[in-house]
Formats: sequence, C-alpha cells, structure tokens
Amino acid sequence: MRRVNCPRCGVVVEAVPWASGKHQLTKVYMQFLAHWARKLSWKEVAESFQTSWEKVCDSVEYVVQWGLAHRTLGPIFAIGVDELQYAKGHKYLTLVYQIDDLTRLLWVGKERTVDTFEGFFAMIGHELSAQIEFVCSDMWKPYLRVIREQCAQAVHILDRFHIVQWVNEALTQLRRRLFSGAPKDELGRTLKVKKWLLLSARENLAHQDKLLLNELMEQNQPLFQAYLLKEQLRGILRHPWRYFGVLRDRLHEWIVAALGTGLRELERVALRLASHLDAVIAGHEHDVPLGLAESINSQISVLRFQARGYRDPEYFKLKILQRCGLTHNPWARIVL
Repeated sequence: MRRVNCPRCGVVVEAVPWASGKHQLTKVYMQFLAHWARKLSWKEVAESFQTSWEKVCDSVEYVVQWGLAHRTLGPIFAIGVDELQYAKGHKYLTLVYQIDDLTRLLWVGKERTVDTFEGFFAMIGHELSAQIEFVCSDMWKPYLRVIREQCAQAVHILDRFHIVQWVNEALTQLRRRLFSGAPKDELGRTLKVKKWLLLSARENLAHQDKLLLNELMEQNQPLFQAYLLKEQLRGILRHPWRYFGVLRDRLHEWIVAALGTGLRELERVALRLASHLDAVIAGHEHDVPLGLAESINSQISVLRFQARGYRDPEYFKLKILQRCGLTHNPWARIVL
C-alpha cells in the first residue's frame, strides 16, 4: 500500500476496502474465521484452516467489536443483573441483560463491584438509564447501591430463581451438618451419593427416585422438614397470583414456619426473605419475564463447562459476546 506525506495530516497510508487498520487479515477472511469459531473451538479452527490461534482470536475480536459498535441500544425498559463465576475462587463477571420485548446480553464487566456496574450505566448514558422501569437482580449490596444511584425510578425485583437457590444452599448446609464426616450407615451413604434428590424439583424425579426420597425423609425429621419447606416455597413462587395481599400472607406464613423449625440454615433464609418481601412481590405484580436472563446464563455456563473454566477474563468476555451479545444485530447474524 502506498504512503503519502500530507502537510496537514502527516504520513497517511492508502486505505483499501478489503482490510481494516493494521490487521494482517482481510475483512472477509476474519468474518470467515469468526463464523467457524462459533461452531468449533478456536484451536480447531486454527488447525483446520492452517492459521494461528492468535489470528482466530483477532478475527473474533474484530467481528465482536464491529457488531457492538453498530448495534442499537435503546429503548431499554427492563434489565437483569447477575454475576457469573469464571474461575475457581471469588472471580466473577457481572452480566447485564435486557429482558423486556427484546432479550439480549447488553454488557459484560470484570468483577462484581460498584465501579464495574457503574461502567454499564456510563456505557448506555443517562438518557437510557432514565427509561429503565424494572431492574431484576439478587441482593448483592454493590448492585443495590448502584441501582439506587443510577435508576432510582426503577422498580427493583428479586429473581425467584435466587430465592430457591438460597433454600437449596441451606438444604446442602443442613445435610452436611447432619451427616458430617464419613457416613456410618446406609442412610448416610445414600445421602452422600444422592444429595441431588434433595435439590431436584419433585415433579422432575422418576418414580423410583421419589420412593427413595420418601424413604430417606422418613428416617430424618429435620431434613424432612427442610425439604417440605423448600417445595412449599417453590409452589408459592410458581403460582400465578392475582391477589398480591394473599401472596404476602403466604410468604409470611412460610417465614414463620421456617423460623419455627429451629434450624439455623432455614432461619437465615427466612430472615433474608423477610427483609426483601416487596422485591419478591414486585416480581409477581409486574409481568417481567425473569426466566429469560437465566436462559442466556445457561448458554454462558455451557461455554465455561466446555473450557473447564477460564484463566483470562477478557478471553471469556470475548467468547460470551461472540455467542450471546450479537444475536439481534442484523449484520452479526449474517456473519456469525
């Protein structure tokens, strides 16, 4: 390519329509590699087309950056915020989804801090932030603080998925406390191996698994109480309530029952739920599709599982945006 020494601009390199910047690959070839990088691992793409892993990575980065730069952000009326662990230890990414008429991944940030989440609102700007009517998240304090500061007009909704997750974690902790150490009998050995029976939805269990679960519950009263309360709370949260005062009463009854068991694991869940009842009821009162964010989250979890975790969060962010961040971009749909 020719170089021109311009008196006003300095040295300028001739622009060509088939390449971009200092990339050594043409635009079409980068689009080609990025297309196959969605179907195969990047290493397999590099080996199949006799190129390097770095060039495949550059191609995906080029396509993702182009797609993000040319997407339309607004309007945004409802968002979901969640964290995702990308490696062992407390290493998280913050993900923000749009969950109104358009369901898509909007933003990925490193860590789950106040500064991280504020980066999302800086990206969309004050005008779009003021349009947000609903925010769905868990009770992570940095998230709540940013929500109060950046979109105080929005109704905060506590995702029902996180509430059931609290109870499942309490069941796991209770089982460990009751059967700590090496199992000494058949009951202990069975609960150690088949702990998933306690965490699964009863309607999804096979008939023989239900019989085994009933047998186990008959032999341990505290665990039986906790399991029944978990299923009762699932039923309350899944019911399509029309009268929200009745929903509040049912949740109060569940909290009183959980506190009455004397099990410290369930007591923590009950107190936590009692302090956020308004956010739970808001999820039933407003027709916000809360499960859509979890469906995108499951796609991202598959990426993490396939790679057995990621050491580099920037690499993982690129994989997430390639798979989930450009689904509503017309150009990206053609290329990817």
